[in-house]
Amino acid sequence: MKIQGLDKLQRQLEEASRAFQTLDGEVAKVTIVAGDESSVQAAIRQVEEAVDRKAAPYRGNPFVDPLIKQMKEKYREHIIKRGRERA
Repeated sequence: MKIQGLDKLQRQLEEASRAFQTLDGEVAKVTIVAGDESSVQAAIRQVEEAVDRKAAPYRGNPFVDPLIKQMKEKYREHIIKRGRERA
């Protein structure tokens, strides 16, 4: 008896594991200028683009896509917070 879809699930899990390793650690170095909203927005764009580049081979994976969205939100929040702290 063969369970339908098990191969696909296994492949998705293996891809997710590779994606998590790729996205682990430093994603990008950005500079934020105190009180400069444009530098904050530029830093957010740079980080989001870096995440997208690193995650590109794994797009469409149901385990990876939510992680990408979550990472971008966390980085955005962190950058905005750092921009306010420095001002």
